[in-house]
Amino acid sequence: MATQDTATVDLSTTTNPTKVSRQPGIYERLNTALRSFRVLKDLTPEQVDSFMKSYVIYDLDWANEKQMIEVLGPDYQKKVGQCLSDYYAVLNHLCAIGELEKMYVPPILDASASVITNQILYEELVASELQLPPNAKVLDIGCGRGRVAAHMTEMTDAHVTGLNIDTDQLASAVEYNKLVNFSNTFVHQDMNELPLPFANEHFDGFYQIQAFSLCKDLPKLCDELFRVLRPGARLSLLDWASLEAYNPKDPHHQELMRCVKPIIGAVGTPTPESMIAALEGAGFRMIRHYVGGINGLQAPFLERLKSYFYTARWAMQGLTTVGLLPMHFRTLFNRMTQDSDAFIEADRTRLITTCYHWVAEKPGGKRDSSSANEEGGVGGGSEEAGSRGEGERGGVEAAGKVEAKALNEQSAELEARA
Repeated sequence: MATQDTATVDLSTTTNPTKVSRQPGIYERLNTALRSFRVLKDLTPEQVDSFMKSYVIYDLDWANEKQMIEVLGPDYQKKVGQCLSDYYAVLNHLCAIGELEKMYVPPILDASASVITNQILYEELVASELQLPPNAKVLDIGCGRGRVAAHMTEMTDAHVTGLNIDTDQLASAVEYNKLVNFSNTFVHQDMNELPLPFANEHFDGFYQIQAFSLCKDLPKLCDELFRVLRPGARLSLLDWASLEAYNPKDPHHQELMRCVKPIIGAVGTPTPESMIAALEGAGFRMIRHYVGGINGLQAPFLERLKSYFYTARWAMQGLTTVGLLPMHFRTLFNRMTQDSDAFIEADRTRLITTCYHWVAEKPGGKRDSSSANEEGGVGGGSEEAGSRGEGERGGVEAAGKVEAKALNEQSAELEARA
């Protein structure tokens, strides 16, 4: 199994993307924040209530199906999907008011720079790691508002297909990518509804950022990724994981976990090893995996974001008190900032991280020999897993093929929403 001991990645050791990344300007950021502010102001009581009720799923875990059924009923997977849609339809606008329009806290690659700059640095790293060919097709699961997809196209000229469960975010993704003259495609689908609506060996690369904690069955999803990726294609994952220091029998650790999961929107609780097992079981060969960023901590950014959103919460409390804003602003910001200290403590004590990074490759293609050198000769067992998985995937290959017409119709519907 390929590993990387250091928690810091030197960007100078990777191949730089072909284009310089563009920072969002002040006007663009203000415009985005104001638009999200207006959406939040006009939320109906039903939308606010649905958002607050959606938090029930973060007291649950995919691993405990019995509890899922007891709380949500036998169709719990569908119920989780609806809760996620209700949750992100509001949360994406709360995040867009600050530095989190892309809805993830990145690994700290430059401690002196902003959260947004570090997001850009991380996305440049992903573009380099994927080693995309010309005219590449890339899949992004959990694409959110499509900003990362646009950045990937800006850097590599790849065509990105983004998949997301929330139509509100997808409409924003379509609008934004059209604004910057990119023809990226966006598909409305729950990642837990398999097979994925794509043909075999359709994509040249895959990335996801903090979305797989919402995945019900990682091995099955990784099987699907193996099916839709071409031989030699790479995937890059950034997600949350519980680390070795976490003790599930420790009451304080349990309480921290209970507090953290609603903040980051996690239903599952993966470990680095469970992700590796799912990838290798599907046939992928691990290239590297590690806790990303300087010293493997995100706490400095988390503390900065806490200060910003606590200030915003204080302002909302004042404005709602004098009647200048509806009272639900207070409700939303109180819920969003709840238990942030627990998140910071869990990160500082290295019980969890939201920036664990995995890079893997589908065997075959022209990169096999160079990938073996990059791994340092480690990673045995993946070939066997790949051959074992071929027969198991046979039943889903035909099911995964879809006509381009269906995707075009869905894109047109999302564009109409925008």
